[in-house]
Amino acid sequence: MAEPTSSTVDKAVDARTPRRRISAGKIVVYAVLILALIPVIFPIYYAFVGSVMPGGDLASSPPRIFPSGFHWSNVTGVFDSIPLGRQYLNSVVQAGIITIAQLITSIFAAYAFALMPMWGRRYVFGAFMATLMVPAESIIIPNYLHIGDWHLLTSSFGVVVGLVLPFLANMFGTFLLRQAFLQFPSELRDAATVDGCGHLRFLWRILVPLARPSIAAAGVYIFLTAWNQYFWPLLVTRSASQQTLQIGITQLRNAEVGDLGLVVAGAALSVIPTLLIVIFGQRYIVRGLTAGAVR
Repeated sequence: MAEPTSSTVDKAVDARTPRRRISAGKIVVYAVLILALIPVIFPIYYAFVGSVMPGGDLASSPPRIFPSGFHWSNVTGVFDSIPLGRQYLNSVVQAGIITIAQLITSIFAAYAFALMPMWGRRYVFGAFMATLMVPAESIIIPNYLHIGDWHLLTSSFGVVVGLVLPFLANMFGTFLLRQAFLQFPSELRDAATVDGCGHLRFLWRILVPLARPSIAAAGVYIFLTAWNQYFWPLLVTRSASQQTLQIGITQLRNAEVGDLGLVVAGAALSVIPTLLIVIFGQRYIVRGLTAGAVR
């Protein structure tokens, strides 16, 4: 009996495997998605490509899409022009402290608004939500005067405290986590209470682990918001070594520097942490934001 050849087996497999046909509608959808992706991706692409372009490429008209060569002097020049490493550290410390503080205060506030019985809870939460309508710019001057009266701007440690002090609590994180906590089955809360589980133990041992996607989403949002702060750090800091990265990048536009390649390279370096957070945290962002959306 003759053994089947490989070509015969391949033909048999092809015959059994249903061919996937892409409909015209899917092609149109993919084309629209690709067109919508271009304006999102292109600024990021040009920031990184422009950081290694020579000055002639950046100043050409029309601007070049692809570099004529790789010039790493723009990247090294950023480190020579501003204390980039120190400003990176300042931004990480500032954004990290704000993120941790806002998560802690948001978790406690969300737990109180979602699960603790108290009179007029809905009205108090409504008044709390109304603070979202207060523009942040309207309270900058009072905050600055308070920090100045407390003599926080006379030392480096005081400047760090001044950078984070007005942002230790946030309404958005409280709202997001409250919506997530409301999804928690009340039967489990009642069972934990019968077993003698107090509020703090229930919160940290049961509720917080189950709400990790929402907490991660809130953490990513808070960190990105704190990382991109500009006006308040500009108002509080006094020297380049105290400034955050967003302030330092703008210093590259000074007349003393005046190099477009340095500005583009600085922008590319500043966007790396936020890109990494969005890439690796997008799963938690989507799951966290949709967890409380159906309540």
